[in-house]
Amino acid sequence: MRQPLPALAGSDLELAYDGRTVVHGAGLALRAGEVTALVGPNGSGKSTLLRSLARLHTPLAGTVTLADDGGLDALALHAKDFARRVTLLSQSRPTPAGVSVGDVVAYGRHPYRGRFGSGDADGKEVVERAMTLTGVAAMAGRPVDELSGGELQRVWLATCLAQDTGVVLLDEPTTYLDLRYQVETLDLVRDLADLHGVAVGVVLHDLDQAAAVADRVVLLHGGVVRADGTPVEVLQADLLSEVYGLRIDVHVEDGGRVRTRPVGRHTARHVRPEPAPA
Repeated sequence: MRQPLPALAGSDLELAYDGRTVVHGAGLALRAGEVTALVGPNGSGKSTLLRSLARLHTPLAGTVTLADDGGLDALALHAKDFARRVTLLSQSRPTPAGVSVGDVVAYGRHPYRGRFGSGDADGKEVVERAMTLTGVAAMAGRPVDELSGGELQRVWLATCLAQDTGVVLLDEPTTYLDLRYQVETLDLVRDLADLHGVAVGVVLHDLDQAAAVADRVVLLHGGVVRADGTPVEVLQADLLSEVYGLRIDVHVEDGGRVRTRPVGRHTARHVRPEPAPA
């Protein structure tokens, strides 16, 4: 049986800054109902590759396609048509002064509105649901420029959810979040895929978070995709140690969960010694 097209895919992408190529011939395919995590050291090209799929970084070469009707050229779509299909939570966004949380989340409905905000009958309900899912409903009336970094990160995530697209791209969504909201955000990422059939692409620095949340992991290094597969296939000790430049031990638990452990000069101080034989 013929495989369905990816919901969003980039092929043979060459990406550059100021004439210097930083991503070389990269491919990435995001499928409906799956979470794909992009991992790798700083400067490996993760965020640049994700931004190219969101049309925020124009490729020197390669294609970006959507699954609609046999494969649409995503780069040629009208901005509103693309925004109804794909949304991105980027690392940095300007914080508007004096604008309430509810109004910022409502910005996510812009692809569905006509002139003067008309034509979005479901908008209010979708916005309220997005705020509830991200835990910001109680602060709907607060100005966003008075929020903490973690609160603001959840507001931007709610804005992405309010856009209500079939593809969601998240660039380090757990940044600034405390442990509780990191866990809740990753649970929400899984719910998007499992319950709503969304194709999710997410950049993560924490390898254990990537292993826990992702169906597929894409490892980048030096602007090149070094591995693409399941967490068990990609998160291999030898490969990770080479890419990150330090020893990383990997353990696969009985249930198949991958655990990683970077080993520094003082790591042994925190390891309980084995008891001496009797």
